[in-house]
Amino acid sequence: MAGGWSDRGARVEGMLAGCRVIDYGSFITGPYTSALLADLGAEVIKVERPGIGDPFRSFEQGLYGPQFQAFNRNKKSIVIDLKSTADRDVMRQLIAESDVLVENYRPGVMARLGFDYAAASAINPRLVYCSITGFGPDGPYAQRPAYDTVAQGASGYLSLFLSPQEGTIKGPAAADVATGLYAAYGILGALLERERSSRGHLVEVSMMAAMAHFASEPFQHYFVRGVLPEPQDRARTSQSFAFGCADGKVLAIHLSSPAKFWEGLLAALERHDLADDPRFAGRMDRVHNYKALEEALRPTFLTRPRDEWVRRLAEADVPHAPVLNLQEVLDDPHARHLGIEREVVHPVEGSVRMIANPVSFDRRRSGEEMTAPPALDEHGPEIRAWLAARRRAVGSSKDSA
Repeated sequence: MAGGWSDRGARVEGMLAGCRVIDYGSFITGPYTSALLADLGAEVIKVERPGIGDPFRSFEQGLYGPQFQAFNRNKKSIVIDLKSTADRDVMRQLIAESDVLVENYRPGVMARLGFDYAAASAINPRLVYCSITGFGPDGPYAQRPAYDTVAQGASGYLSLFLSPQEGTIKGPAAADVATGLYAAYGILGALLERERSSRGHLVEVSMMAAMAHFASEPFQHYFVRGVLPEPQDRARTSQSFAFGCADGKVLAIHLSSPAKFWEGLLAALERHDLADDPRFAGRMDRVHNYKALEEALRPTFLTRPRDEWVRRLAEADVPHAPVLNLQEVLDDPHARHLGIEREVVHPVEGSVRMIANPVSFDRRRSGEEMTAPPALDEHGPEIRAWLAARRRAVGSSKDSA
């Protein structure tokens, strides 16, 4: 792994300690990829454009918006102007001193900047270079602009959630985050192989292909059955439901296939009459008559408040969960036990609340020493000073030789 500099901050422990990553990404996929590596202890240097930095900084207002915060924890920021000859030299030296570079621009952009894989690997043959694109490096759609919804739609993933009648996009970004996970997974594989071969690799991930892979199960069902899936197919086959309760709150249930969960549900609801209904006699009967079962159960849930149903379902060992809003999650006793929220302090921006990395190693959570997302160019002077010192040290070594 690349050598460190004297002031590396809090990111000194972790599975990827000693690994230096250049984040030359923007918005979500690239920054999320490098954030995952930072969670594992990698030292991530975010290279940003002068004045504005990552466009997600000012997605709403200012240069420290919530969108930027979400994907840039545990990083250091340096502004590098690739139009400047001096700064291009800084970028070259940074590449020479790093293990990984992550970028998520359209094909050809990094080549025009002079820092595509061919150029970067010539500087550092051990570099793992990760290129994330919407549709891959070539092909009919390669030059199309791609964001989360575009990738979801082009991959077929969105058809599993969106009905033509409703036509309303809902929920947070899925393709951006899933692609970032695949990219981090590819980088880790390349780093492991590099330990054997001592050479770097080009890791390429397209959002379209990543989301198709993310939907492997419905694709496989189509391959085998030849029937296109509909948005409610998964809920029907997994016997998943959402019911409103007497207090207006919502409860989710996932019965899956074990018969004991169906029997426990009937006991908790005191609806043993449904066991004698031929439409619901066996699991596949309940799958084929999903809507009828949903309609039969819905009025029962409206007779009691959600907390009462939670108690009854827990006693009957039925898989269930209250549909909590985000504040309710943060207040939940088990979420507190899991430590999903962390509060870190930025020297200028103050207190920053963040969601913690869920992965543990040897019963210790990775990323416990989380640091706040950086201000624009917050670490530029110290990184430049460290690179200058490295340059002098290398020059002195050559002179003595």
